[in-house]
Amino acid sequence: MAKKIDLSIIILNYNTKNLLGDCLKSVEKAKTDGLSWETIVVDNASTDGSPAMVRKEFPEVLLRESKKNLGFAGGNNLGLKKALGRYILFLNSDTQITPDSLVKIMKFMEEDSRIGASTPKTILFSGGMDPDCHRGFPTPWASICYFLGLEKLFPKSKIFGQYHQFYLDLNKTHEIDAGFGTFMFVRRKALDQVGNWDESYFFYGEDLDLCYRIKKAGWKIMFYPESLATHHKGASSGLRRESKDVSQASQEIRIKVAKASIKAMEIFYEKFYKDKYPAWVTLLVILGIKVKGLFRIIYQYFK
Repeated sequence: MAKKIDLSIIILNYNTKNLLGDCLKSVEKAKTDGLSWETIVVDNASTDGSPAMVRKEFPEVLLRESKKNLGFAGGNNLGLKKALGRYILFLNSDTQITPDSLVKIMKFMEEDSRIGASTPKTILFSGGMDPDCHRGFPTPWASICYFLGLEKLFPKSKIFGQYHQFYLDLNKTHEIDAGFGTFMFVRRKALDQVGNWDESYFFYGEDLDLCYRIKKAGWKIMFYPESLATHHKGASSGLRRESKDVSQASQEIRIKVAKASIKAMEIFYEKFYKDKYPAWVTLLVILGIKVKGLFRIIYQYFK
């Protein structure tokens, strides 16, 4: 039987060779005595030479290559098959961590056995905090306020700001509904209890799904700003303006991901909320998702 270690770091990559190299270098700098870990890179059928770069420059990394793009959930599940850690860090390839971030967040998790997952304060390379590291669940009301821009108009409002919850102190540790897949530090026991990533999702939404199941099982999910990470955001998908200068995503990929993001909203709502709200609410939500999706896809054709 394979020996358990403290931490397995699973880095998912799709055509972000240079950013992946920077990510792995930041992970190397975070190594410390007394903490046993492994780094697993899952490559989702990249065509930019990412696997060759990993084999040459980071021979100690366990590389898992998929012959097709499995999506975010499928790729991370592939990495989990080989992971031995008591904790699992799911890390995006367009992310870099600070040298003390892993030691801090693991110590924090060790101090409270009720914590199922934690996420650090994550700063965008373009400036400012990545809002997706600090989220509530996308209930119909939270989603309406977000898509209509009410959250942006009233960011400190508990009524209109339920999705990103900016009314909470972002400099202090506290419980949240959901972290994000960019940097999600998960207790293996929690993952074993609720199951792995749901592969019904291809891209987007799967981190909310996992967090929902973790919280439903009675675990806490924490925002821990003492640990820091930086994020290019959207380098693989090409949908985000924050990474337009570094993303190699083609129009075909952007459209595919845009469609997947809309499908993710439908999957999440039907899985967790459909039976909690009247039929007319569900009808409005699905209609809103369809309209939002249409505009998002059309935009990619003219981008």
